[in-house]
Amino acid sequence: MTTEDDGERLAAAVRCGDAERVRELLDAGAGPDTLDERTGLPLLCSAIAAHDEPVAEALVQHGADPLRRLSDGTTPLLRAVDTGSPWLMWAVFPEVVRRPGPAREELLDRARHRARTGAEAELRRRTGLPGPAARTRREDATGCWYEELALGGQTLCDGSLAILTGLEAKLRLRTPFRELMARALTHPDRNHQTWSESVTALGGRLDDGTWAEAWDLSRDPGPVNRLFAADVLLALVVGAPVAGSQPFLGRARELLPWAERERDVDVLDVLLNTLTWAEELKTRGLGLRCAAHPDPRIRSWAPELLDADADGRLSPRSLAVLHDLVRDPDADVRARTCHWLEHHRGPEPEIGDALLELTRDERQLTRIHAVAGLAHRDDPRCVEAEKNIGPIGPDLDEVEPPLLAVWYYRRRQEERAPDRHPTSDYPGRSIHPPGQE
Repeated sequence: MTTEDDGERLAAAVRCGDAERVRELLDAGAGPDTLDERTGLPLLCSAIAAHDEPVAEALVQHGADPLRRLSDGTTPLLRAVDTGSPWLMWAVFPEVVRRPGPAREELLDRARHRARTGAEAELRRRTGLPGPAARTRREDATGCWYEELALGGQTLCDGSLAILTGLEAKLRLRTPFRELMARALTHPDRNHQTWSESVTALGGRLDDGTWAEAWDLSRDPGPVNRLFAADVLLALVVGAPVAGSQPFLGRARELLPWAERERDVDVLDVLLNTLTWAEELKTRGLGLRCAAHPDPRIRSWAPELLDADADGRLSPRSLAVLHDLVRDPDADVRARTCHWLEHHRGPEPEIGDALLELTRDERQLTRIHAVAGLAHRDDPRCVEAEKNIGPIGPDLDEVEPPLLAVWYYRRRQEERAPDRHPTSDYPGRSIHPPGQE
C-alpha cells in the first residue's frame, strides 16, 4: 500500500530529476500515478513539463498512464507532443495507440497541429512577448540534436515535425516523399532530428519507388536536395542488417557514377559511405582520387575504396597511398586508415610496416588498434610495440578486445611451440590512472 510519505518522496525525486531514485521508490511500491500536490496533476505531467525524459520514462514503465484524461481535456501523452521534444514523446508513447481508435486519431491531430506552428511562434503566442527566444542545443550520444527554445519562463523544442514524421512511420502511414523531404529541409543538417526522422521513415520503406524518387534527385542543381537523396539511398542500402533485410545492398554500386561526378563534399561523403557497403565493387580508381582530396572527410574513405585483386592484394600504387594516409596531417584520417589496416588480412608485408608506424601515433586509441592489427597478423613486432600504448584510463573501457590482442598472439605462439614458457592466465582488464603520454 502506498503511503503519503511514499508519494511525497516520489514527488520530491521527480522534481529533482533523480531518475534512479524515482525507480527505487516505484520498485518499493510508490504509486506511478501519484498526484503532485503543487499542481493537482499526475507526476508524469510534472516530468513532461520539465522535459525530463528519464523520469517520465521511469514512471510510464512502472505503470503511469500516459492516456489519462486530465481536467483540461488533455492527456500526458498530448502534453508530451506539445513540448516538441521527440525523445520525450517516445519516452511516454504507449504501444496501444498504434491500434485504430480515438486515441490514435487524437494523437495524430495534435501532432499535425503542432507541426504547423513553429516553436518560437508558439512561444510568442503563449507569452505575448516579441522574442527572440533563447536557444539551447540538446544532443544525444549519436550526435542527433534538436533545440530547446525558452521565452518568458516557458520552453518548447523545435522537433514537432520530427514527432509527426516518426509517428506517421510508426503508424504505417505513407507520407509522400516530397513532403518528407520538405520537412527535412526546414533543418538542413543530417544530424538534426527532423532531417533524421524523414530519412529514417523513407529508408524504412525498402521499396523500388522510394529508390527511384531519391535517384531522380541525383542531378538536382541544389546540393542540399542531392544530400537528402544520397542520405535516403544510404538508408535503403543499409536496410535492417540485424533483421537480415537488406534488399538494396546489391544496388549500392549503382551510385559509383554519381560519386565520380559529385563535387559537393557533404554529398560525396554520404555517397562514399554508401559505396563501402557495395559487394565486389570495382571503384575504377575512386579510392586513389579520394586519397588526394583536400577534405579529410573524403580522404578518410580512401582505404575502403582501393581496388584489390581476387586474392585481396593491393597494387603497389594503393600500398603507397596507404603509407601517405598513415602520415596524413589529420588525426581522424589516420584513425580511419588504422581501422581499415587492422582488419585487412591481405598478405602484403607493407601493411605491417604501416601499422607499426601507427603504433607511435599521437592518439592512444589509434596506437591501441595499430598494435592489435600487428597482433592479428601474427607480426612479432606487436610485442615491443605494445609498450607504445602507455597507461590506460577508464575512459577507454570499450577497447578491451584490442588491448588483449597481444596476449592472444602469445598464446598462439605457445600452441605452435609448446616447449616455450606458458603465458600467464587470461588477464582481463588492468586499469591504470591516466598518465602523461
